[in-house]
Amino acid sequence: MGTEGATTSKATEAKQAAFSWLADETGRTDPASQAWSLLHWLMLSSKPRFMAINQEFDLAPQQAIALRILGSGPQPMGELARFLMCDSSNVTGITDRLEERGLVRREPGEKDRRVKMLVLTPEGEKLRAEVTKRLAEPPPWLAELSEADQRKLKEILEVAIEHGDVTGP
Repeated sequence: MGTEGATTSKATEAKQAAFSWLADETGRTDPASQAWSLLHWLMLSSKPRFMAINQEFDLAPQQAIALRILGSGPQPMGELARFLMCDSSNVTGITDRLEERGLVRREPGEKDRRVKMLVLTPEGEKLRAEVTKRLAEPPPWLAELSEADQRKLKEILEVAIEHGDVTGP
């Protein structure tokens, strides 16, 4: 079998795995379950790309997410823990590592000095911009869709966000 056959076989295996990922395995045949199964598969299959981008900048995934969240302005450490869906004690370690690199600093809260606010430093803002630029590049499976299909997908996802209970940073 030549390279083309191996590529086709690999693509077929990936497609079968994606289609059977959640919905088929649980016997759900409704379109919403099947769409969710495919979205979930795409997210998981994109994780190595996300990890590689983080490694380019010597960041753990949680650190990269923290930088993204802090781009909206100073955040209490407890709020960052909520966004990261982890215990506050974990945020202390994440913050320590970012602080050691000069990317964030802790400041007392204006209303309650016991609350520690996390603020990006100029170096943190610069790195955040670089990481954001890389993360904003669509993965090949999305970039290779026709412009019309990309537009349709974007519109469908916008409608889903408008109708969903979607919260985020």
